[in-house]
Amino acid sequence: MSAHAILATVSDRPGILYGLTKVLADHKANITYVDIHNGDPQSTTYFELTLEGSPLADVLADLRTVPGVASVVETPSFAKIYGKRIIVMGGGAQVGQVALGAISEADRHNIRGERISVDTIPLVGEQDLAAAVRSVMRLPRARILVLAGALMGGEITEAVEEVRKQGLYVISLNMAGSVPDAADLVVTDPVQAGVMAVMAVADTARFDMMKQLKKKY
Repeated sequence: MSAHAILATVSDRPGILYGLTKVLADHKANITYVDIHNGDPQSTTYFELTLEGSPLADVLADLRTVPGVASVVETPSFAKIYGKRIIVMGGGAQVGQVALGAISEADRHNIRGERISVDTIPLVGEQDLAAAVRSVMRLPRARILVLAGALMGGEITEAVEEVRKQGLYVISLNMAGSVPDAADLVVTDPVQAGVMAVMAVADTARFDMMKQLKKKY
């Protein structure tokens, strides 16, 4: 099966998504990701999909016949452009230092052909942080979460345990609270935490996260 990404510019009106997905279903395309950017009067709809049998040119031609479609083009996928995502959340100062290490290390690997991006959100409050941790599982291409702060526990710890069971790696700074005990890896230096997060997901790095589980540095 061949993987493709498609960007459609369409009229912002009811039924347009149905029209697009019906064409894809008729061609037996397997939609793996959808992103809609609303605009006025036109919006863009981005699809990542796989095809078996149907040529992409035929799919694009049929999509262009849907009423309300202004243009449809093939485009590089988010995976090729932005690649694997590292999510950093917590206190602003600590998040900034983790990002410093992660971005510096990601640049070293990206110039060698990797695609690794770093997303940050300074955030405080147990409920807000717990909700943010759980929401990482809904983010496309998120590979690892770094929790950077001075004190995290309670419901945040419960959220960490939930996402780890779903396959997400979690690195924690060495902080007060119960989150470090729940994380996969604890690192005291925030810059080093960012570096190790990148090394954990980079194919061009020799770093086995499984060998580091429950260790503290």
